[in-house]
Amino acid sequence: MIKAFVLIVVDPAKTIDVFAKLSAVDGIAEVYQVMGPYDIVAVVEVPTLTDVPAVISKHIRAVDGIESTTTCVTFPEAGV
Repeated sequence: MIKAFVLIVVDPAKTIDVFAKLSAVDGIAEVYQVMGPYDIVAVVEVPTLTDVPAVISKHIRAVDGIESTTTCVTFPEAGV
C-alpha cells in the first residue's frame, strides 16, 4: 500500500465544504483541518504508486475551493 500526504491550501470560506468532499473520496483514508501554511492535510492510501496521480488530479484538485496542493509520497517499507 502506498501512502501520500497531501497538504492543501483552501479558500477560507470553503474549508468546511472542501473537508466534507475530501472525506468522501475513495482513496483518501484520513482528512484533517490544520493550522499553519496549509488548511487541510489529506492522507491518500492506494495500492500502487501509479494510482496516486489520479486521486490527486481527478478527486482532490477538482474540488471547488482548493487553491493549491503539495504532495509528499512516502517510501515503501524496505523488505515488505
